[in-house]
Amino acid sequence: MNKNTNLAPTLADVARHAGVSTATVSRCLNSPDQVVERTRERVLEAVKELGYAPNFSARALAAKRTYTVGAVLPTMENAIFARGVQAFQEELHGLGYTLLVASSLYQSDVEEEQIRTLVARGADALLLIGYHRDPKVYRFLEKRGVPVMIAWAHHRGEMRASVGFDNFASMKELALTAIDLGHRKVAVISAEQASNDRARDRVLGVRAAMQECGLDPKDLALVETTYTVENGVVAFESLMQKTDRPTLVMCGNDVLAVGALRAARTLGLQVPQDVSITGFDDIELATVVDPPLTTVHVPHRDMGRRAARALVSMINGQHPPAAIKLETYLCMRDTLAAPNNRG
Repeated sequence: MNKNTNLAPTLADVARHAGVSTATVSRCLNSPDQVVERTRERVLEAVKELGYAPNFSARALAAKRTYTVGAVLPTMENAIFARGVQAFQEELHGLGYTLLVASSLYQSDVEEEQIRTLVARGADALLLIGYHRDPKVYRFLEKRGVPVMIAWAHHRGEMRASVGFDNFASMKELALTAIDLGHRKVAVISAEQASNDRARDRVLGVRAAMQECGLDPKDLALVETTYTVENGVVAFESLMQKTDRPTLVMCGNDVLAVGALRAARTLGLQVPQDVSITGFDDIELATVVDPPLTTVHVPHRDMGRRAARALVSMINGQHPPAAIKLETYLCMRDTLAAPNNRG
């Protein structure tokens, strides 16, 4: 054992403690399937007893990679991205990688700063949400040779590696279903669209459904805000103050929709008898609110797992995968029904 307790145990210390060579210890840690079980157990017990941690810097220098992947999320304040990122991290861990996460607060300049910081810290690849960002960011990543995977979005004809879903088509399908029930006065509570292509596509999906059903898309009542329950409350209240108030409020995600439900209850409105409310994402919150929320189910965990596998394959020199499109589906629960007045 290392006699100086102030010094971290070394590979040689582990080898002496386990009675094996340093090469055997290295194989146990890096390629455990190449070592017989009895020896492997002895080495791992020595690692545990000594509190040994591999020299990460040396490993990264030798392999010319850090075995870390960065992800820049728009927010970590609610559960929108939680399931997908959890599955992403689990899959990366199984492949021998560590995840570093940053948040941009939906601000493009902050996202660019976080991207550059993660690259400077040696991230082997990055997961980014949506396609929309300054082209110079993509040029920077290409110049540095850092693989990038786009998630939570899918655009037909987009050449960048991605795994996601069609936000436009998913929201359009929900809007068509609602309009078919008789809704003519439609409103949307959305995130700010300027730098958020997912939000923009969802609003466009509602407008397209309106036009297809003979409604004027210009009549869409639209409130843009940030994704919090409280902002959903405020936005819904503002919509209900209109003289010709909507019978259907479609929210850009479930977090805003839960805020809308809370506001409806405070205003003495029954959902869906007085007003219908829909969400998007199908996070756990959608099933525990009262009434349960009609929403769009997004395959978050499948998206996270597939993004991790694709990114690691890119790190290993394989060609970027074609854009992977995942399917969504409607969750018809209890917050959507025909309006009382079809006016």
